[in-house]
Formats: sequence, structure tokens, C-alpha cells
Amino acid sequence: MDRSPYTPQERSTQDWLLALAPYRTPSHKRSFLELLVTGGLFVSLWIAAWWSLSVSYWLALAFCVPAGVFLMRLFMIQHDCGHGAFFRTKSLNDWVGRTLGVLTLTPYDVWRKSHAIHHGTSGNLDKRGTGDIDTLTVQEHAELRGWRRLAYRLYRSSLVMFGIGPAYIFFIRNRLPLGFMRSGSRFWISAMGTNVTTVLGIGVMIYLLGLTPFLQIYVPTTLLAATIGIWLFFIQHQFEDTYWARDEDWSLKDAAFGGSSHFDLPQPFRWMTANIGIHHVHHLSARIPYYRLGQVLRDYPELASVKRLTFRQSFATLKLGLWDERAKKLVSFSTRHH
Repeated sequence: MDRSPYTPQERSTQDWLLALAPYRTPSHKRSFLELLVTGGLFVSLWIAAWWSLSVSYWLALAFCVPAGVFLMRLFMIQHDCGHGAFFRTKSLNDWVGRTLGVLTLTPYDVWRKSHAIHHGTSGNLDKRGTGDIDTLTVQEHAELRGWRRLAYRLYRSSLVMFGIGPAYIFFIRNRLPLGFMRSGSRFWISAMGTNVTTVLGIGVMIYLLGLTPFLQIYVPTTLLAATIGIWLFFIQHQFEDTYWARDEDWSLKDAAFGGSSHFDLPQPFRWMTANIGIHHVHHLSARIPYYRLGQVLRDYPELASVKRLTFRQSFATLKLGLWDERAKKLVSFSTRHH
């Protein structure tokens, strides 16, 4: 493979796409193994949490934590299916993705469309609003009045973003094909099909386990998975020196290498999060299966330092809320006038 000693920005978008093309072919053996291991661990931990209810609810909650992590990892597999990256055939990607969508409370076809728009518009100031986290410019925020300004401040607060937001998105918002209500029947079929299958599955589980034991495990596990997912998505694009540009100046390479972070987690957390922290490479070539992203960094070590963000550094992103077009960086509400 090509390992020419260029910095990432010195290569053209086409050069990078050609260089990364060999990594785009999934291995069915590896993909099925990833699915089996992740799904098996999730089910085992869920059963362990349920069994622990007879001992202590605190012990059950302790099992809910890793169960939530592996539910989030199943979402990452669904994510790769949505990009056509997990299997070599579209039908296999789609049906595995739809099945996992029942567990993750995410209608697959609706999410896949929204996420594709996100990939095509990430960092584009003129195409905000679909599949991303709402981000206003300093000027736009200054023009807001009354409750609109308050609503945006609340939306960007950690309490709403990571406390209320995950429950709203996965329990409520995902129940309808919002954003695609008039875009064809397939989005309604996706949302309603996921809803019906989810209700049937929950009904069976309540019949087998009882209402209270089911809710004691299901709610914290699902909420934790949702919160981790929102947190990861937030820090992948909402960091100080991220990238935003007007449509005429926007490019895929700049959005990937400038507006997507490398959340450099140590093992085993990188494995647990399905390499989603290598987000800059993912945004440049979304067809690369997550289990090949680590090899990309090993083969192209110059990519490891691009927009690198450590776990400790990631907490500094929480105070950011506005894009300063003059300074070309995200700023906090308290520094917007400086």
C-alpha cells in the first residue's frame, strides 16, 4: 500500500480515496465474528443483570453498565451496515441493520438517510440541520431574542445534551420519521416497522420476566448506551479547532481532516467503541469497516495526530457552543464577545 511521506492535507481527496480503497472490502468471517461476540456478550450481560435482581439491584445495575456498552457497540455495527461497510452485499447489510435497529430503538432506513446527509454536509454552514448537532454562529446567536436564545442555551447544556437528549432521541424522536415525513412510504415503513417489532419484543420480555424486572434492566441499559453514543457523536465534531465553512469553500477532505476528531482512546475502550474515535478516517472513506480503521492508522501514522483528542481533553468541549466565523473556531458563550 502507498505510504508516501506526505502530511494528510498535502494529498488530494482523490489521492486519499485511492490510498484507502484497499481497506474498504469487508471480511464476512470477521464481520460475523464481531456480530456474534458483541451480540453474545450483550445478551449474556443482560441475563446476568436479570439474574442479579434476586441478589441486589445494585449488582444488577453493575451488569447494566457493560450491557449498555455492548448495546452501543451493536449500534456501531448497525452504523457500518448503514454505510454498506459491514458486509459485501446490500441486502445483508440492510437486514442486519434493520434487526439491530429494534434493539437500538433506531429505525434503520430513516437513520441511514439522515446519516448519509450528515456525511455529505458535515462542517457546511449552509447545509446544517439534518443528522447533526445544532450549532449556531456567534452572529446568529446574537440575533436571537427571548425564548429562542434561552432554548439554544438549554439545548447546548450538558444536562439537556447528555441527560434529557438521549432519552428524547431514542425513546421519543425515533418513533417517527422526522425530517422525512413527506419523503415517501419507505421511511414510514421503517419507523413503524421498528416500532411494532420493538413493542412485540418488549411484550414477550415482559411476559417472561415481569414488568418491573424488565424495566429495571431495560431502561438503564438503553439509556446508558444512548448517552455514550451521543457523547461520542458530540466530541467527534464539537471541538475547538473543528471545521466549518460556507458551501462554496467546503470540501470533503477538509471536513474529514479538519472537522472530525481522532478520539484517541486506549485499549480496551477503542475496541469497545468499535474504533469510532478514528472518525476523521471514517468521514473520508465511510465504506471502511470499523475493524480496519486501526490498520489505516498503522499504515499511515501521519493520520494519528490529525485532530487528536484524548479522553481528558474531550471534557473541554462541553463548554463550547458557538462557531466564530472570524476566528474559525468553536467558542463558549462566555467568550463570544472577546
